[in-house]
Amino acid sequence: MTIARPGLAPLGDSGTGNAMIRNPVLPGFHPDPSILRVGSDYYIATSTFEWYPGVRVHHSTDLVHWQPLGGVLTERRLLDLTGTADSCGVWAPNLTYADGLFHLLYTDVATFAGGYWDPQNYLVTAPSLAGPWSGPVVLHGRGFDASLFHDEDGATWMLSMSADWRPGRDRFAGIEIQRYDRRAGHLTGPAHRIFEGTGAGLTEAPNVYRKDGWYYLVTAEGGTSWTHQVTVARSRHLLGPYEVDPAGPLLTSAGHPELTLQKAGHGSLVRTPAGEWYLAHLVARPYSPSGRCVLGREAALQPVDWPEGGWPRIPGGVPAEQVRAPAGVAATIRPPSTEQLEDDHFDAPVLGANWSTLRRPATPDWIDLSARRSHLRIRGGQSPMARHRPSLVARRVTAPRCTFDAICDFAPAGFRQLAGITAYYNSRNWYYLHVTANDDGTPVLDVLYCDSGRVTAAPGLRTTLAAGPRVGLRLRLDGPALTFAYTTGPDDARPVWHDLGHRFDATTLSDEYAATMVPGEPEAWGFTGAFVGLWVQDLGAEGGYADFDRAFFRTD
Repeated sequence: MTIARPGLAPLGDSGTGNAMIRNPVLPGFHPDPSILRVGSDYYIATSTFEWYPGVRVHHSTDLVHWQPLGGVLTERRLLDLTGTADSCGVWAPNLTYADGLFHLLYTDVATFAGGYWDPQNYLVTAPSLAGPWSGPVVLHGRGFDASLFHDEDGATWMLSMSADWRPGRDRFAGIEIQRYDRRAGHLTGPAHRIFEGTGAGLTEAPNVYRKDGWYYLVTAEGGTSWTHQVTVARSRHLLGPYEVDPAGPLLTSAGHPELTLQKAGHGSLVRTPAGEWYLAHLVARPYSPSGRCVLGREAALQPVDWPEGGWPRIPGGVPAEQVRAPAGVAATIRPPSTEQLEDDHFDAPVLGANWSTLRRPATPDWIDLSARRSHLRIRGGQSPMARHRPSLVARRVTAPRCTFDAICDFAPAGFRQLAGITAYYNSRNWYYLHVTANDDGTPVLDVLYCDSGRVTAAPGLRTTLAAGPRVGLRLRLDGPALTFAYTTGPDDARPVWHDLGHRFDATTLSDEYAATMVPGEPEAWGFTGAFVGLWVQDLGAEGGYADFDRAFFRTD
């Protein structure tokens, strides 16, 4: 059973009683938001990169409270992440609705080394977000951040950035558009380059909206870091030419290091039933000015003033932490989201919406919720460095201060079998509190950490376990500090926790720390944000597994 423990989360303006939106609305790793309204329901789809399920989706009816629905791409027939490199995989999905069907357009990026991306675009459709989803339609691979625009005349168009791999060229060569035949299921006619971008450069993430006889082209520019921005251009004709808003970016944090919400950019617009407009966009919260963002890139909302025939405007052109909700949405008090507080006893037949798995879907060959009542059995996979068969079940870190603990029942057959909990960024940066065995078979508790690809055993922390295979494991993130603890009496009414007495640097679990500088090439960034989770290795492929009895996550 998954339990969100009682608690209250007021989301109103105490002075007026009106509801307020508090940003980020999707805390933790939820980048590149694509927002959609169907009737009275709002949805946000976000990037997932090397994690299953691909394309995470949240639902709301008021833009204030958001409920995680899990991911869409749950099967290898829809997405194969086997061997996917760190921060590759699913980039910038686009969710639209036409002909009574949800249309999900997503890019599977193979690499971003050496100026190449190999960005293959796919389109799937379904009558509801629960599916069933059609087989993927294979579209072009000329660029990523693709979107669909359904025009008033019934025509559908596919937009994307145009990637140019050639040395010495602008790798972000503008925005292109091509017609998509929904009935036939393929692109048709020529591709058109409709926008070259502004001096900010790195033009990507196009979305088109039609309003008051104008086509408005919304793009992201400046790169997905401190100089990120949302740019708006418009034209009377879909194929251009497009005029850039003379007032400058619709939204940016650039030049405002004092703001809590940084890296503002990559936006998409939605209109409420009452005619109000909002921008869903990407932000990040560094732990210090221009510092590391352990939570990764998050999703936020800003109200947009958009007079008839005029340009859209956000107050101040900067992201605010608290903004007005749509008219008529009253302040309410609700229990905290399960993304902030959850005690999962693994009673359900499938993993809950907040769990993700690394590079392979949660299939019965390694994930088992029925072998042992109220336990999650994870069959051991490859090493932490491997990219084909890892056995990691994890959830996003959604606040700077949080606690994650689990009960692990594990009897290692030798040093090649390990099981425990992890604070994880990617295959090159992680921490791992685990149970394994000495050469004589004695179970021991130890901490491994990986810093930029180098694996080290934390000195002086190895502890012999004499109380049997069942142990409680805990990690604590306290801003930039990470600590571990354990208990040999996890089922006691008041377990005694033993702190391992070492403070690790949590900021290594960040996009900025993962960044790699390549002379003469674009910066290669990490894109994912920190996770905490359950990890099992069986390096000798001898059938090793661990049973986890509950996993508890709580933010402060």
